[in-house]
Order: sequence, then C-alpha cells, then structure tokens
Amino acid sequence: MVFTYAPDRAGENAERILQGFDGILQLDGYPGYNRLTRPSRTGGAPIIVAHCWAHARRKLKEIFDRDGSEIAAEGLRRIAELYRIEAEIRGMGPGQRLSARQARSAPLVAAFGEWLQAQCRRISAKSRLGEKLAYIYRHWDGLQTFLHDGRVEIDSNSVENLIRPIALTRKNALFAGHDEGGRSWARIASLIATAKINSVEPFAYLKATLEAVAAGHPQAKIDDLLPWNFKPSS
Repeated sequence: MVFTYAPDRAGENAERILQGFDGILQLDGYPGYNRLTRPSRTGGAPIIVAHCWAHARRKLKEIFDRDGSEIAAEGLRRIAELYRIEAEIRGMGPGQRLSARQARSAPLVAAFGEWLQAQCRRISAKSRLGEKLAYIYRHWDGLQTFLHDGRVEIDSNSVENLIRPIALTRKNALFAGHDEGGRSWARIASLIATAKINSVEPFAYLKATLEAVAAGHPQAKIDDLLPWNFKPSS
C-alpha cells in the first residue's frame, strides 16, 4: 500500500500521482477527482470511476437518523438488498462475481435508478433529503461500475479501513516541518500499512529492517527487506 504527500487537496495532485494509469479507479465523491475522467486528462486516457455505495448509503442514513424519512428508509432497504448479494458472493473469483451481479444485482440497480429519478422529481433539491438524493444521482454512472467488472468492490470500505489510522492522526502532519518531512511521513506510513496488509507486526518489521540497514545490508538485495519478505526470526 502506498501513501503519497501533497501540500493540498487540489485535483492536479491526483492527476500527477496517477500519470500513466489507465483503468478503473475506486473512490469517494470528492470533486477534485473529476478531472481524471476528462478526455483532456493529462498523463493518460480518461479513467473509469467506480463510486462507493457505502457513501451513497451514508447520505440516506444521515437523513433517516435525523428525520425518520420514509423515502430514506426505502433507499436504505434497496441498498441493503445489494449488500446481501455481495455478502453471498464475497470470496468468489471475478468471473463468478460478475455473473452473479449481472443476473441478480443489475435489475435491482436499474430499479433503484428509476426510483431515484422519481424521488428527485418530487423532492425539492434545496431540502436536506433533496441534496442527498442529488449527490447519489450525480455519481450514478460510477455507482454502476461494479456491475461490469467482477474485480471492483461495491464500496471503498476496505481502503477506508486501512487509511483510518492516518486520518485519526492527521494532525501530526501539521508538525512535519516542510514538504520533505511530509514525503518522509508518507513513506513510513506506506511501510507500516504494507506490513499490516501482509500480517507483519510493524514495530518488529521496522526494528529489524533499520538494524539490517545499519549493519550494511547490500543495496542489491533490497527486496529482502520488503514487508512481504519479512520473517520474524530474521
């Protein structure tokens, strides 16, 4: 897993980081990513976006918890049906997931789209509920991407869970000192997160790796020090 540093949230940072990448990008609804889908995108062809159903659900849940809206409740019920299917096919190969989604999820998504348009026509766009429905509608194309590629997840929760420790400690970044300090912080965060993904205890990994470097580990064998090659006894 890789973290990278940028001094702000401007969309050109994402464009720079993803220069040369062509494919599907799973993300939330942050508008800064919109430039990645433009035909004039710098650094490659327009990226296909897969938007997150958990974010869509969250918008409706906020309204339901606050107002008890029956419309929000109906939207949540429809989304829950999609998640029940995902729970059943979790762990299957991309081909199997794609087949199941095409047969079972696609009709539900199509019905949700018709329901969504009907609600958008009858609910004021300036109301709290109208704003949440409009958010989902704006990202509708990206919300359907998971139906066409079995590799794509229905949401970005797995990534958000991995970056939560960074988000919870983001105030520490205020004391990075300067841009190079931020870049160093991102490199260390990348090593720690990658260790966790590979079920390696981060402190043990960093301690052993720094000791190996200090002892003159040959640069030609740097691959031996990567997290997925780490052995606790080494």
